[in-house]
Amino acid sequence: MVGRMVGGIAAMIALENLCVGYDDEAIAPAINHQITRGSLTAIVGANGCGKSTLLKTLAGFIPPVSGRVRWQACRPVIGWLAQRQLMDQQFPLTVQDVVFQGSWPRMPLWYGISPVMRRRMTSSLDRVGLLSQAKAPIQTLSGGQFQRMLFARILVQQAPLVMLDEPFTGVDETTTDLLMTLIVEMHQRGQTVLAVLHDSEKVARFFPQVLALDGYRVERVTARSA
Repeated sequence: MVGRMVGGIAAMIALENLCVGYDDEAIAPAINHQITRGSLTAIVGANGCGKSTLLKTLAGFIPPVSGRVRWQACRPVIGWLAQRQLMDQQFPLTVQDVVFQGSWPRMPLWYGISPVMRRRMTSSLDRVGLLSQAKAPIQTLSGGQFQRMLFARILVQQAPLVMLDEPFTGVDETTTDLLMTLIVEMHQRGQTVLAVLHDSEKVARFFPQVLALDGYRVERVTARSA
């Protein structure tokens, strides 16, 4: 039952005999697991074991093959970062245009950007080191800068649930460290974070919960101190 206590904390999401895949073909055995509100969870496993497919299913982009995803209440607003960004970098958008998108779930379409939201956008751009490039076209950004911009959009959004599909792919070590710091800060603010990762060192160091799809088991580890 969704909402029951798991270690004294109410579950936010329950996966009940959940099989994920495409065209009614499961790519992994059924998963039973509960994700608690405010948790920081890494989804790990070998290539092709269904990590990204699981995340897309939880986000509602694709339906389960069988089983179900149950929510404690209605599904919350989700901050989403895709594995391969589908945004056309030649599209005529500036950095601030993209970051402004994070305000849409909280803003009626007929209203302009509020002063509070503008301050949040400025703070988020500053936090990721892109404030000076707010008006730069997105096609001028490097891969690492582009990923920082997308994280700034998530910071503006302040969604209660954040899903990140391989957020460190194709970025340098400095950017990876910054993004990891932002993920930890989201968790410390009470946001629930799910991240598909391959970096075993960062998983062991920073993630208190691990959903391991190798062998199709749920594994919990204790995060090492920094």
